Amino acid sequence: MSTIAVFNQKGGVGRTTTALNLLAAIARRGRRPLGIDLDPQAHLSQIFGIEPRLADDSVSGFFTRQRPLADVAQITRSGVMLCPAHPDLAKVGAGLGRGLDAVTRLREALRQPDAPPGHVVIDCGPLLDALSLNAVFACDVVVMPVSCEYLALRGAVLVERALNALEPVFRHRPARRYLLTRYDATRAMSEGVAARMAAALRPEEICATRIRESSGLAESPTVGLDIFRHAPTSDGARDYEALDAELVRAGFAR
Repeated sequence: MSTIAVFNQKGGVGRTTTALNLLAAIARRGRRPLGIDLDPQAHLSQIFGIEPRLADDSVSGFFTRQRPLADVAQITRSGVMLCPAHPDLAKVGAGLGRGLDAVTRLREALRQPDAPPGHVVIDCGPLLDALSLNAVFACDVVVMPVSCEYLALRGAVLVERALNALEPVFRHRPARRYLLTRYDATRAMSEGVAARMAAALRPEEICATRIRESSGLAESPTVGLDIFRHAPTSDGARDYEALDAELVRAGFAR
């Protein structure tokens, strides 16, 4: 089973949309994935209809009171298990520190026999803080959505540099995949960002799949649905199905 962290320091690039629809795509293959919401804004939790009243009943309880992930996980109406976020998670992230023990808590928990089984998809916040570092250290691959705008690409390049700087700690090159989102082949900016991405990053780490701009993708979170349930015949559904298949072929979501 694989762990996928979805991260980019630039907001509005489709992090939560990607986490949501990767979870749904994995579930469509008959698996029961685990989502972990590490964004204090808790958008993924809200889409799934889970908003814990107490911080202790969220992933905050895992970090502050060492509650097992299985204790704070809930089964959503779509069948996905989710460890939800809570606004207090921002305080938790600030207080964790950046020592190796602080940023490997999630990795160690996911290796325990009592951890929820199955694939894991982690939705990170926009900061490269202790919470996001927990996701990076725990994951098998970082998927970085890059919307077709130059600031989003710049955010991805900054993450690339940070991951490169962490290589001595990892003792290997952390796997990553860069995903173009909000892509429109008729717009010059989309092609410009794609060209700059190819020049700035390793070609083998850029996803062949591109997530096309789609009204269905924009609408689905507002009605609490993934793209497969909201618009199953849309370009968005086809694109996220293709992304899931691409990650499976790469060995990250089998």
